[in-house]
Amino acid sequence: MTLVLERPASATDPGDRRDRRLHREVSLDRTRRLEIGILNNMPDAALASTERQFMRLLQDASQDHDVRLRFYALDSVPRSLDAHREMQGTYYRASSLRAARLDALIVSGAEPRAPSLPQEAYWRELVGIFDLARRRTQSTIFSCLAAHAAVLHWDAIARTPCVRKLSGVFATRVVRRHPLVDGMPEEFSLPHSRLNSLDEAMLASKGYETLVKSDQAGVDVFVKEEMSLLVFLQSHPEYDSDSLAREFRRDFRRYLAGERETPPAPPTNYFDADVLAEFEDLIERARRERHLELAACFPPAATNKTDNGSWRSNSIRLYRNWLEIIVKRKAVLQPSSVVGARAG
Repeated sequence: MTLVLERPASATDPGDRRDRRLHREVSLDRTRRLEIGILNNMPDAALASTERQFMRLLQDASQDHDVRLRFYALDSVPRSLDAHREMQGTYYRASSLRAARLDALIVSGAEPRAPSLPQEAYWRELVGIFDLARRRTQSTIFSCLAAHAAVLHWDAIARTPCVRKLSGVFATRVVRRHPLVDGMPEEFSLPHSRLNSLDEAMLASKGYETLVKSDQAGVDVFVKEEMSLLVFLQSHPEYDSDSLAREFRRDFRRYLAGERETPPAPPTNYFDADVLAEFEDLIERARRERHLELAACFPPAATNKTDNGSWRSNSIRLYRNWLEIIVKRKAVLQPSSVVGARAG
Protein backbone atom coordinates (compact mmCIF):
# COMPACT_ATOMS: atom_id res chain seq x y z
CA MET A 1 0.00 0.00 0.00
CA THR A 2 1.94 2.98 1.29
CA LEU A 3 4.43 4.34 3.78
CA VAL A 4 3.57 7.48 5.74
CA LEU A 5 5.94 9.36 8.03
CA GLU A 6 4.14 10.48 11.18
CA ARG A 7 5.41 13.59 12.98
CA PRO A 8 4.96 14.85 16.55
CA ALA A 9 1.58 16.57 16.99
CA SER A 10 3.18 19.95 17.72
CA ALA A 11 4.77 19.90 14.26
CA THR A 12 1.56 18.95 12.43
CA ASP A 13 -1.44 21.11 11.68
CA PRO A 14 -4.97 19.75 12.36
CA GLY A 15 -5.62 19.22 8.67
CA ASP A 16 -2.65 16.88 8.32
CA ARG A 17 -3.82 14.84 11.31
CA ARG A 18 -7.32 14.58 9.86
CA ASP A 19 -5.92 13.39 6.52
CA ARG A 20 -4.01 10.63 8.28
CA ARG A 21 -7.10 9.45 10.14
CA LEU A 22 -9.11 9.30 6.94
CA HIS A 23 -6.36 7.36 5.22
CA ARG A 24 -6.29 4.81 8.01
CA GLU A 25 -10.04 4.23 7.78
CA VAL A 26 -9.76 2.90 4.21
CA SER A 27 -7.53 0.04 5.35
CA LEU A 28 -9.94 -2.86 5.88
CA ASP A 29 -7.42 -5.38 7.23
CA ARG A 30 -6.06 -3.90 10.46
CA THR A 31 -3.37 -6.59 10.71
CA ARG A 32 -1.76 -5.21 7.56
CA ARG A 33 -1.52 -1.73 9.06
CA LEU A 34 1.90 -1.61 10.68
CA GLU A 35 3.09 0.98 13.17
CA ILE A 36 6.90 1.00 13.06
CA GLY A 37 9.39 3.13 14.94
CA ILE A 38 13.01 3.87 14.09
CA LEU A 39 15.33 4.87 16.92
CA ASN A 40 18.01 6.81 15.04
CA ASN A 41 21.24 6.97 17.04
CA MET A 42 23.54 8.09 14.25
CA PRO A 43 25.63 11.29 14.62
CA ASP A 44 24.38 14.59 13.25
CA ALA A 45 26.17 14.27 9.90
CA ALA A 46 24.52 10.89 9.20
CA LEU A 47 21.02 11.60 10.53
CA ALA A 48 19.43 12.59 7.23
CA SER A 49 21.05 9.81 5.20
CA THR A 50 19.98 7.20 7.76
CA GLU A 51 16.41 8.49 7.66
CA ARG A 52 16.40 8.36 3.87
CA GLN A 53 17.91 4.88 3.68
CA PHE A 54 15.42 3.25 6.04
CA MET A 55 12.44 5.09 4.58
CA ARG A 56 13.30 4.04 1.03
CA LEU A 57 13.92 0.45 2.07
CA LEU A 58 10.65 0.19 4.00
CA GLN A 59 8.79 1.87 1.14
CA ASP A 60 10.16 -0.65 -1.36
CA ALA A 61 9.46 -3.54 1.02
CA SER A 62 5.98 -2.49 2.11
CA GLN A 63 4.21 -4.04 -0.90
CA ASP A 64 0.57 -4.44 0.26
CA HIS A 65 1.24 -3.22 3.81
CA ASP A 66 0.13 0.13 5.17
CA VAL A 67 3.25 1.27 7.06
CA ARG A 68 3.13 4.17 9.54
CA LEU A 69 6.63 5.27 10.45
CA ARG A 70 7.88 7.34 13.39
CA PHE A 71 11.44 8.46 14.12
CA TYR A 72 12.66 8.54 17.72
CA ALA A 73 15.79 9.99 19.31
CA LEU A 74 17.55 9.45 22.63
CA ASP A 75 17.93 12.50 24.84
CA SER A 76 21.40 11.30 25.86
CA VAL A 77 22.98 11.28 22.38
CA PRO A 78 24.97 14.54 22.03
CA ARG A 79 23.50 16.81 19.33
CA SER A 80 24.35 20.24 17.97
CA LEU A 81 21.83 23.06 18.22
CA ASP A 82 21.29 22.87 14.46
CA ALA A 83 20.53 19.15 14.66
CA HIS A 84 18.09 19.73 17.53
CA ARG A 85 16.24 22.30 15.47
CA GLU A 86 16.08 20.02 12.43
CA MET A 87 14.85 17.06 14.50
CA GLN A 88 12.24 19.02 16.43
CA GLY A 89 9.50 18.67 13.85
CA THR A 90 10.28 15.07 12.85
CA TYR A 91 11.47 13.13 15.89
CA TYR A 92 9.68 11.88 18.98
CA ARG A 93 11.58 11.57 22.24
CA ALA A 94 12.59 7.98 22.95
CA SER A 95 10.95 8.23 26.36
CA SER A 96 7.56 8.46 24.61
CA LEU A 97 8.00 4.87 23.38
CA ARG A 98 6.59 3.69 26.72
CA ALA A 99 3.20 5.07 25.76
CA ALA A 100 3.47 4.47 22.00
CA ARG A 101 1.43 1.96 20.06
CA LEU A 102 4.05 0.36 17.83
CA ASP A 103 4.13 -3.09 16.28
CA ALA A 104 7.86 -3.07 15.62
CA LEU A 105 11.03 -1.08 16.15
CA ILE A 106 14.30 -0.62 14.29
CA VAL A 107 17.29 0.52 16.35
CA SER A 108 20.07 2.03 14.25
CA GLY A 109 23.77 1.80 14.94
CA ALA A 110 25.83 4.67 16.32
CA GLU A 111 29.35 6.00 16.03
CA PRO A 112 31.41 4.74 19.00
CA ARG A 113 32.92 7.45 21.16
CA ALA A 114 33.78 5.78 24.49
CA PRO A 115 36.32 2.99 25.12
CA SER A 116 33.49 0.52 25.86
CA LEU A 117 29.77 0.42 25.21
CA PRO A 118 28.65 0.78 28.86
CA GLN A 119 30.69 3.99 29.01
CA GLU A 120 28.75 5.62 26.19
CA ALA A 121 26.69 8.60 27.40
CA TYR A 122 23.50 7.03 26.05
CA TRP A 123 24.02 3.49 27.43
CA ARG A 124 21.47 3.51 30.26
CA GLU A 125 18.75 5.12 28.15
CA LEU A 126 19.46 2.84 25.19
CA VAL A 127 19.29 -0.46 27.09
CA GLY A 128 16.08 0.72 28.74
CA ILE A 129 14.55 0.94 25.26
CA PHE A 130 15.95 -2.51 24.47
CA ASP A 131 14.15 -4.02 27.47
CA LEU A 132 10.93 -2.26 26.51
CA ALA A 133 11.11 -3.47 22.90
CA ARG A 134 11.88 -7.01 24.02
CA ARG A 135 8.60 -7.13 25.93
CA ARG A 136 6.28 -5.05 23.82
CA THR A 137 6.97 -5.38 20.09
CA GLN A 138 6.13 -8.10 17.62
CA SER A 139 9.71 -7.77 16.39
CA THR A 140 12.70 -5.46 16.75
CA ILE A 141 15.71 -5.10 14.45
CA PHE A 142 19.03 -4.17 16.06
CA SER A 143 21.52 -2.78 13.55
CA CYS A 144 25.31 -3.00 13.91
CA LEU A 145 26.36 -1.30 17.17
CA ALA A 146 22.81 -1.73 18.50
CA ALA A 147 23.17 -5.50 17.97
CA HIS A 148 26.46 -5.47 19.88
CA ALA A 149 24.93 -3.44 22.71
CA ALA A 150 21.86 -5.68 23.00
CA VAL A 151 23.72 -8.99 23.33
CA LEU A 152 26.16 -7.41 25.78
CA HIS A 153 23.31 -6.06 27.91
CA TRP A 154 21.23 -9.23 27.93
CA ASP A 155 23.79 -12.02 27.77
CA ALA A 156 27.19 -10.48 28.57
CA ILE A 157 28.46 -11.30 25.06
CA ALA A 158 31.28 -8.86 24.39
CA ARG A 159 32.26 -7.85 20.88
CA THR A 160 35.89 -8.10 19.80
CA PRO A 161 37.80 -5.47 17.80
CA CYS A 162 38.54 -6.23 14.15
CA VAL A 163 42.19 -6.06 13.07
CA ARG A 164 41.14 -3.11 10.91
CA LYS A 165 37.79 -1.58 10.05
CA LEU A 166 35.59 -4.08 8.25
CA SER A 167 34.28 -2.11 5.30
CA GLY A 168 33.06 -3.42 1.98
CA VAL A 169 30.58 -5.67 0.23
CA PHE A 170 30.97 -9.29 1.30
CA ALA A 171 29.58 -12.56 0.01
CA THR A 172 27.20 -14.16 2.51
CA ARG A 173 25.25 -17.38 2.58
CA VAL A 174 22.09 -18.64 4.25
CA VAL A 175 23.03 -21.28 6.84
CA ARG A 176 19.63 -21.84 8.47
CA ARG A 177 16.17 -21.56 6.97
CA HIS A 178 13.74 -19.17 8.64
CA PRO A 179 10.78 -17.05 7.45
CA LEU A 180 13.09 -14.03 7.58
CA VAL A 181 15.17 -15.39 4.69
CA ASP A 182 12.37 -17.02 2.65
CA GLY A 183 12.82 -16.53 -1.07
CA MET A 184 16.39 -15.31 -0.74
CA PRO A 185 19.20 -17.01 -2.70
CA GLU A 186 21.58 -19.33 -0.93
CA GLU A 187 24.39 -16.84 -1.57
CA PHE A 188 24.26 -13.07 -1.94
CA SER A 189 26.21 -9.96 -0.91
CA LEU A 190 25.64 -7.32 1.76
CA PRO A 191 27.59 -4.19 2.79
CA HIS A 192 29.41 -4.05 6.15
CA SER A 193 30.97 -1.11 7.96
CA ARG A 194 32.16 -1.72 11.53
CA LEU A 195 35.12 -1.85 13.86
CA ASN A 196 34.04 -4.86 15.94
CA SER A 197 32.54 -8.30 15.54
CA LEU A 198 30.69 -11.03 17.47
CA ASP A 199 31.63 -14.67 17.95
CA GLU A 200 29.15 -17.16 16.47
CA ALA A 201 29.83 -19.91 19.02
CA MET A 202 29.28 -17.54 21.92
CA LEU A 203 26.00 -16.37 20.41
CA ALA A 204 24.86 -19.97 19.92
CA SER A 205 25.66 -20.79 23.56
CA LYS A 206 23.13 -18.13 24.61
CA GLY A 207 20.36 -19.30 22.29
CA TYR A 208 20.88 -17.02 19.29
CA GLU A 209 20.39 -18.64 15.87
CA THR A 210 22.62 -17.56 13.00
CA LEU A 211 20.69 -17.35 9.72
CA VAL A 212 23.22 -15.66 7.44
CA LYS A 213 27.02 -15.55 7.69
CA SER A 214 30.08 -14.65 5.65
CA ASP A 215 33.47 -16.33 5.43
CA GLN A 216 35.11 -12.88 5.44
CA ALA A 217 32.75 -10.84 7.62
CA GLY A 218 31.57 -13.51 10.06
CA VAL A 219 28.07 -13.70 11.55
CA ASP A 220 25.64 -11.41 9.80
CA VAL A 221 21.93 -12.01 10.47
CA PHE A 222 20.99 -13.79 13.69
CA VAL A 223 17.76 -14.03 15.69
CA LYS A 224 16.30 -14.95 19.04
CA GLU A 225 12.65 -15.87 19.45
CA GLU A 226 11.04 -14.51 22.61
CA MET A 227 7.85 -12.50 23.23
CA SER A 228 9.29 -10.45 20.38
CA LEU A 229 11.26 -11.81 17.43
CA LEU A 230 14.64 -10.19 18.04
CA VAL A 231 16.57 -9.68 14.79
CA PHE A 232 20.24 -8.68 14.78
CA LEU A 233 22.20 -7.41 11.76
CA GLN A 234 25.94 -6.85 11.60
CA SER A 235 25.59 -5.74 7.98
CA HIS A 236 23.82 -2.68 6.59
CA PRO A 237 21.15 -3.80 4.10
CA GLU A 238 19.70 -0.29 4.18
CA TYR A 239 22.81 1.34 2.67
CA ASP A 240 22.60 3.28 -0.57
CA SER A 241 24.99 2.39 -3.38
CA ASP A 242 27.34 5.25 -2.45
CA SER A 243 27.20 4.93 1.37
CA LEU A 244 30.50 3.09 1.72
CA ALA A 245 32.24 5.59 -0.55
CA ARG A 246 30.99 8.50 1.54
CA GLU A 247 32.14 6.82 4.76
CA PHE A 248 35.54 6.20 3.22
CA ARG A 249 35.79 9.87 2.20
CA ARG A 250 34.88 10.90 5.77
CA ASP A 251 37.56 8.60 7.23
CA PHE A 252 40.12 9.87 4.71
CA ARG A 253 39.38 13.49 5.73
CA ARG A 254 39.81 12.49 9.37
CA TYR A 255 43.22 11.07 8.57
CA LEU A 256 44.23 14.27 6.76
CA ALA A 257 42.99 16.30 9.75
CA GLY A 258 45.09 14.24 12.17
CA GLU A 259 42.06 12.64 13.84
CA ARG A 260 43.29 9.12 13.09
CA GLU A 261 46.80 7.71 12.92
CA THR A 262 46.62 5.67 9.71
CA PRO A 263 44.84 6.24 6.40
CA PRO A 264 41.72 4.13 5.85
CA ALA A 265 41.73 1.21 3.44
CA PRO A 266 39.23 1.41 0.55
CA PRO A 267 36.11 -0.73 1.06
CA THR A 268 36.58 -4.34 -0.08
CA ASN A 269 34.84 -5.60 -3.26
CA TYR A 270 33.39 -2.16 -3.92
CA PHE A 271 35.40 0.15 -6.21
CA ASP A 272 36.44 -0.82 -9.72
CA ALA A 273 40.12 -1.26 -10.58
CA ASP A 274 40.61 2.23 -12.05
CA VAL A 275 39.24 3.98 -8.96
CA LEU A 276 41.27 1.73 -6.67
CA ALA A 277 44.44 2.67 -8.53
CA GLU A 278 43.63 6.36 -8.02
CA PHE A 279 43.14 5.75 -4.31
CA GLU A 280 46.46 3.94 -3.98
CA ASP A 281 48.22 6.96 -5.46
CA LEU A 282 46.21 9.40 -3.32
CA ILE A 283 46.86 7.50 -0.07
CA GLU A 284 50.58 7.28 -0.82
CA ARG A 285 50.65 11.01 -1.50
CA ALA A 286 48.75 11.65 1.76
CA ARG A 287 51.42 9.77 3.70
CA ARG A 288 54.00 12.23 2.32
CA GLU A 289 51.89 15.41 2.31
CA ARG A 290 49.30 15.13 5.03
CA HIS A 291 47.06 18.20 4.75
CA LEU A 292 43.32 18.79 4.31
CA GLU A 293 43.72 20.26 0.83
CA LEU A 294 44.22 16.70 -0.45
CA ALA A 295 40.58 15.95 0.32
CA ALA A 296 39.74 17.83 -2.88
CA CYS A 297 41.64 15.14 -4.82
CA PHE A 298 39.19 12.43 -3.80
CA PRO A 299 38.14 10.80 -7.13
CA PRO A 300 34.67 12.10 -8.11
CA ALA A 301 33.81 8.72 -9.64
CA ALA A 302 34.08 7.14 -6.18
CA THR A 303 30.92 8.79 -4.89
CA ASN A 304 29.02 8.77 -8.18
CA LYS A 305 27.93 5.18 -7.87
CA THR A 306 24.45 4.80 -9.37
CA ASP A 307 24.12 1.02 -9.67
CA ASN A 308 21.59 1.07 -6.76
CA GLY A 309 23.75 -1.39 -4.86
CA SER A 310 24.30 -5.02 -5.81
CA TRP A 311 22.60 -5.92 -2.53
CA ARG A 312 19.38 -3.91 -3.02
CA SER A 313 16.98 -6.62 -4.17
CA ASN A 314 17.99 -8.95 -1.34
CA SER A 315 17.71 -6.14 1.22
CA ILE A 316 14.16 -5.49 0.05
CA ARG A 317 13.35 -9.18 0.31
CA LEU A 318 14.76 -9.37 3.84
CA TYR A 319 12.66 -6.43 5.03
CA ARG A 320 9.58 -7.59 3.13
CA ASN A 321 9.85 -10.92 4.95
CA TRP A 322 10.24 -9.06 8.23
CA LEU A 323 7.06 -7.04 7.63
CA GLU A 324 5.16 -10.22 6.76
CA ILE A 325 6.35 -11.87 9.98
CA ILE A 326 5.03 -8.89 11.95
CA VAL A 327 1.66 -9.13 10.18
CA LYS A 328 1.33 -12.83 10.97
CA ARG A 329 2.31 -12.38 14.60
CA LYS A 330 -0.09 -9.47 14.91
CA ALA A 331 -2.95 -11.48 13.40
CA VAL A 332 -2.54 -14.15 16.07
CA LEU A 333 -2.58 -11.65 18.92
CA GLN A 334 -5.17 -9.12 17.75
CA PRO A 335 -6.43 -6.89 19.23
CA SER A 336 -3.70 -6.65 21.87
CA SER A 337 -0.75 -6.76 19.50
CA VAL A 338 0.64 -3.28 19.88
CA VAL A 339 3.22 -1.58 22.04
CA GLY A 340 1.51 -0.25 25.11
CA ALA A 341 -1.37 -2.74 24.93
CA ARG A 342 0.44 -5.41 26.89
CA ALA A 343 1.18 -5.52 30.57
CA GLY A 344 4.71 -4.78 31.68
